[in-house]
Amino acid sequence: MISASCFNHALIIGVSPARMTQCEEDVLKACNEFCSAIYAWCILPNHYHVVICTERIKELRKALGFFHGRSSFTWNGEDGQRRRQVWYNCFERPIKSQRHFWATLNYVHHNPVHHGYVDHWQDWPWSSATKFLAELGRDRAKQIWDEYPILDYGKKWDI
Repeated sequence: MISASCFNHALIIGVSPARMTQCEEDVLKACNEFCSAIYAWCILPNHYHVVICTERIKELRKALGFFHGRSSFTWNGEDGQRRRQVWYNCFERPIKSQRHFWATLNYVHHNPVHHGYVDHWQDWPWSSATKFLAELGRDRAKQIWDEYPILDYGKKWDI
């Protein structure tokens, strides 16, 4: 899993739906180039998560770094805030087991609900949740949710 956040968790990505969509497109473009699979993603107003499979993590991190630099320049210009620090942290967390994988997917898809943006996963447009539910079906997704709870996964990181 790769996670990145805006400096001080400022709502910089979420200034507009267009910016959210562009962020999603740019992050997924980098992942598509360097990953053999993208399992889940979620773009929020102040951070994002992607669950991927790659043998090219250094190249992916470099591509995401270029995205962070370009987006910082563009967004600071749009917002009239040159020199503002946009991105604070980007880190990778290796998936250690099947249990960790499914709990991570649940965590990523549940993030917009956790932060109070929506009541249901499928209501958040900048996420793979709708695709996940369509592919697995609600019954299987519920079974995965029950079997692999997120508990305190990510606690205090994305607040």
